[in-house]
Amino acid sequence: MMWRKGIRRAAVLLGTGAVVLLGVTAPSAEAATATPHGVTGWTQVSETPEFTPMYNEGVATVNPPGGSPHQYYTGTLSVPLDLVSSWNHIGDPDSSKGYIFDDFQYSASNPTSKLFRVTTPSGGHYDYTHTLVSGEEYNNSWVAVSPDSQWMVNGEWDTMNHFLVFPTPVLNSSTPQTGGALNLAAYLNLDHPVRDIQGCTFFSATRLLCASDDTGTDLYPTSKQLLQIDLPHALDGTEVTGHVTSLGQLPLSSICTGNYEVEGTDYDPATGNLRVLIIQPGVCAAVTELYAFKLA
Repeated sequence: MMWRKGIRRAAVLLGTGAVVLLGVTAPSAEAATATPHGVTGWTQVSETPEFTPMYNEGVATVNPPGGSPHQYYTGTLSVPLDLVSSWNHIGDPDSSKGYIFDDFQYSASNPTSKLFRVTTPSGGHYDYTHTLVSGEEYNNSWVAVSPDSQWMVNGEWDTMNHFLVFPTPVLNSSTPQTGGALNLAAYLNLDHPVRDIQGCTFFSATRLLCASDDTGTDLYPTSKQLLQIDLPHALDGTEVTGHVTSLGQLPLSSICTGNYEVEGTDYDPATGNLRVLIIQPGVCAAVTELYAFKLA
């Protein structure tokens, strides 16, 4: 979501004196009851209510070396205390080789940069700052790390015909190894516009799955789409064009009425689980539903 919406929602739910919390982790268990839905090629296998301020922004599967896989979640209250005075929004994270990659938006009225924080398997962290290039939106909605760990794809808000590609901090040897500047490597162009992408995740080296909070039907037949981006080859740091396909509308089911908000997503190849977070509408907004899907 855009950071202004996140601040407003947190104030409504918890009051202005809320304590800022770090991202949370949870076991990787999923319920096994399958139900139909409108996403082509995928079957919903679970729906789990979570507390919005801690789970509404994103999710990533973390596989620490020598440890047990787990899910890492971010929410409105997950901006670390040492960053909150300058960076007031956290997006959908990703993880590779046990490293966690978080993305932050600047709180100034005229932002000129984005921040990416890398948390190491041992719990340390390094910060990488990207200075916006000409025409780049300030929004820092999500990151997705390629299966080979070398490239980090990043998304902006609004209607877009491209994603941004960076060398993955720490894991790509071309980046400073203990934090510093992070330069744009290339654009991942799209052959069809997308709107308000809140999270993307690599399904394979040549396919991403992206969750859209698009409320319109002018780009695709439905709103709130799950989009599939197919690449002609694995990312290599050069410009590439992906083919966009809408797989249909993500689940929108609630006892409340109003606007849903689609958020982050994650695919875990070890379990085959695709997870998507969707904030409930209206007075139910204190609950974020965690949906899990498997290939049909």
